[in-house]
Amino acid sequence: MRTDGAGLTDSAVQIRELHHRFGERVALAGVTLDVPRGELLALLGPNGSGKTTLFRILSTALVPDGGSVRLLGADVVREPHRARHAIGVVFQAPSLDRKLTAAENLRHQGRLYGLRGRALEARIAEALSGVGVADRARERVERLSGGLARRVELAKGLLHRPAVLLLDEPTTGLDPTARRDFWTYLERVRRETGATVVLTTHLMDEAERSDRVAILDAGRLVALGTPAALTAEVGGEIITVTSNAADALAERIRERFSCPAVVVERTVRIEHPRAHDLVARLVEAFPEDIRRLTLGRPTLDDVFVRRTGHSFRPDAEGADA
Repeated sequence: MRTDGAGLTDSAVQIRELHHRFGERVALAGVTLDVPRGELLALLGPNGSGKTTLFRILSTALVPDGGSVRLLGADVVREPHRARHAIGVVFQAPSLDRKLTAAENLRHQGRLYGLRGRALEARIAEALSGVGVADRARERVERLSGGLARRVELAKGLLHRPAVLLLDEPTTGLDPTARRDFWTYLERVRRETGATVVLTTHLMDEAERSDRVAILDAGRLVALGTPAALTAEVGGEIITVTSNAADALAERIRERFSCPAVVVERTVRIEHPRAHDLVARLVEAFPEDIRRLTLGRPTLDDVFVRRTGHSFRPDAEGADA
């Protein structure tokens, strides 16, 4: 990895052997990860996977038990103020002052980052317009719907054009149109500023829009790569069968067709290079045992199953997940 004379590297984020525990429970178990400058990395994982803990450490809200994190060369533990100056953060929990207007919230945020006068007002107008709430600039946050308030949160995090943007479930509460608008605006910000983006999400379509995906499970990094490369490792197509006797059916499928059939959370899952040809044979062989059968191309959920042996469940994470 290249390092210049100022001690900076090609990586905007460097994570080394990161450990953290909450009592007896291990939240992170030696995560090592680099995020190149300008990349959009999605942290994907179910409840308890460790992605929220990792996000809190990256945002300097939590000090890890062991390991190190550097943001643009700044150690988040030893130099938290320097690290905070380089990042923009949008947490899941609301951070707006509900008694202030949307513009007033952004104005206070801008002043914290040294913005003043016409430059600040122009940046406020741009940020609110980018997330589709320019017409609500003078309205108090307490009068906004949850979705509109979320858009103002996003504008606040993007206002100072941070070099590293951290987004925790950024489109929570947004309708499909607002989600598309947000992604359009985020891509424009990336093009114009070269910002590095790290986001957590439980939405597969959002993870698939990222440059790379880091999949976490039980505090460990279990997969890392581009969405295309990760799904390509599965290969073929995926058959999922729902049955009242999944274990027995899986065994019978293995015996009858000599193909790998595994039970994942009470469903039979089959990876096969010509799965579409196998479907009719399965229905013909086991008509009484199959309640429902689906066929599809591999997804990131299939990658998760292959790497962990269990299904990805997008449950809401707690603060210590």
